[in-house]
Amino acid sequence: MIVPNWIGGTWKPSSATEKVHVLNPATEEILAHTPLGTQADVEEAVAAAQAAFVTWRRTPAVERVQYLFRFKTLLEANQEALSRIITQEHGKTLVESRGSVRRAIQMVETACGIPSLLQGESSEDIASGIDSISIRRPMGVFAGIAPFNFPAMVPFWFWPFAIACGNTYVLKASERVPLTSVKVFELLAQTGLPPGVMNLIQGGKAVVDGLCQHPQVKGISFVGSTPVAKHVYTLGCAHGKRVQALGGAKNVMVVLPDSLQSETWKKRTLHTAVESVIGCAGERCLAGSVILSVGDKAYEAFQAGAVAAAEKIRVGDGLETNTDMGPVISQAAKESICGLISRALGEGATLLFDGREGVDDMPGYFLRPTVLANIQPHMEIAQKEVFGPVILLGKVDSLDAAIAWINAIPYANTSTLFTTSGAAARKFAYEVDPSMIGINIGVPAPMAFFSFGGSKESFFGDLKVHGKQSIQFFTDTYTTLYRWYDSDASIWGSC
Repeated sequence: MIVPNWIGGTWKPSSATEKVHVLNPATEEILAHTPLGTQADVEEAVAAAQAAFVTWRRTPAVERVQYLFRFKTLLEANQEALSRIITQEHGKTLVESRGSVRRAIQMVETACGIPSLLQGESSEDIASGIDSISIRRPMGVFAGIAPFNFPAMVPFWFWPFAIACGNTYVLKASERVPLTSVKVFELLAQTGLPPGVMNLIQGGKAVVDGLCQHPQVKGISFVGSTPVAKHVYTLGCAHGKRVQALGGAKNVMVVLPDSLQSETWKKRTLHTAVESVIGCAGERCLAGSVILSVGDKAYEAFQAGAVAAAEKIRVGDGLETNTDMGPVISQAAKESICGLISRALGEGATLLFDGREGVDDMPGYFLRPTVLANIQPHMEIAQKEVFGPVILLGKVDSLDAAIAWINAIPYANTSTLFTTSGAAARKFAYEVDPSMIGINIGVPAPMAFFSFGGSKESFFGDLKVHGKQSIQFFTDTYTTLYRWYDSDASIWGSC
C-alpha cells in the first residue's frame, strides 16, 4: 500500500516518486510505503484549503462544531481500531495507545466549546456616544507537522481548534506513522465535513519547507526535535507566519526525603517516577529522564527501587496483553540510545542494570530499561534527550542545588518534585525554568482546556498549544469603534 493524500475531500495519490517504508517496530514487517511528497502536493492541498475557507469562515461556529460532535462519537466507536493501528506502526502498548486516543478525544470535546471560547469583548461609552467591540476572526489556512511518537494525540492538539475557529487545515503526518492519520481522515469523511476544510499530505522535509514558505499558509504548528523546531520556527517566521514549534526535552524529577517517609509514599513515588521514564519506551516529550535525589536516603532507595522495577518489565509486541513496554521506533533510534549509554559509562556513570542485554535474539527494535547511577550534570546523557527507556539517577545535597541543576539545562519542558511539603512545592514551582510542572505527578501533561508547551530550547513561539492560547493562535483580533447620529445631528446615539 502506498499511503495516499486526502485533498479536497478525496483520496489522491502523491506526485512523489520517492517512498519510505512504514515498519512495525516490533516485528520489522513492512506495513505500507509513505511517499515523500513534493511541492505540487503542497500546492494542491493549500489550494483546496484556501478555496474551502471562503465558505467555512462564514459558517456559524455553532454549526462548525456539529461536525466535531459527530466526529467525537465516531472516535469513541473506533477507539480500539485506532489504538491497534497506533501500536502496529509505532510499537507502544495497547494500553498506552488507548490512552493517547482518549486524550485526542478530549481535545475534540474542548474544541466543541468554541462558540463560548471564541467570544470577544465589548464596552459602551468608551468616549461620549462611542462604543467598541473586539472579535476574534479566523485567518485562513493553517498547517500542522506531526511527530512519530503520538500519531493520534499530537495532531489533535492543533486542528480541532483551528477548524472550530473557522480556519481550514493541512496536516502533514509523520512519514514513519501515517496509517493512524489515514484512519482518522476516513472517520472525518463520515461526518460530512465540507471538502477542503481538512487535508492530509504525506512527505518529509520538502513538504515541511513547502508549507513553511507557502504564501497562503497563515500559521504552522510543529512538534519534534529541537533542531527541526528551530528550523521550522526560523523558516516560518521568515515567511510571515505564526509559528508554534515544540522541541526536545530533558525532564528532571526531584525527590525529597519526605516523599519516602512511609512505605505507601515510597512505593507511590518510586512507581510514578520510574513509569515516567519508561512509559511509551521513553519516547515522549514529557518523559522523566534524570531522577535527582536530595540526600543519601532517597538516592539509595531509588537505586534499589529502579533496578527492581527494571528487572520486572516485560518487553514485547505491544499488541500482546502481557507486554509492559514495546520497542523503540527504529534501529537507528536503538543504536542512538545504546551509544548514549556507552558514552555515559565512559564518563563515569555506574551501570546498575543493562537494558541492552537479552533482546538481540528478538525481532524488532527492543531495549529493556537501563539504570545508570552517579549521573553528573556535565555528562552528555544528563544534557541530551535520550528518547528511550534509560533511568538516570543523580544526587544533590539540597533543593536549591536541584533547582540549579534543572535551570542549567538548555531544555525546559517539564519538571517534577516529589514531596509532602507545601513550602518546598511552592519554592520549586516558583523557581524552576520549565513551564510545565508536576508536584508528585510524573507526567505533568495539561488537560485540553489548559495550554501546553515548554520554554527555552523546548518551545519556539509566543502562543502555546490547545487551551485558551490555542484560540489566540488560530484567530486575529479585530476591534471596531461605533458612533451613530440620531435624527438630531447634535445628539450622539448609541450603537
